[in-house]
Amino acid sequence: MIAVTEEVVEEALRDVIDPELGYNIIDLGLVYGITVRDHVADVVMTMTTPGCPATQYIQEGARQRLLAINGVDEAVVKVVWLPPWEPTMMSEEAKRHFGFD
Repeated sequence: MIAVTEEVVEEALRDVIDPELGYNIIDLGLVYGITVRDHVADVVMTMTTPGCPATQYIQEGARQRLLAINGVDEAVVKVVWLPPWEPTMMSEEAKRHFGFD
């Protein structure tokens, strides 16, 4: 069994794509925090806007992806609005992709 670490969770969350932007939630800078303890993965994340129509879709997609990790028995994905997301939170690769370079 692979050790479940924050890095393993982060890599898994790269599979979760924002359907409006077509890009993963890690490189978009939507994930604010990851903790793993006793087979429970906790993720704190946001959306690009508070009224994002894909909020539940992305939140549930992240939760399902976490539960697919061998060694994760429970997944909690909390959406927060503070601090508000801004394009500067994206990875350099995502900034280039969206023309923010």
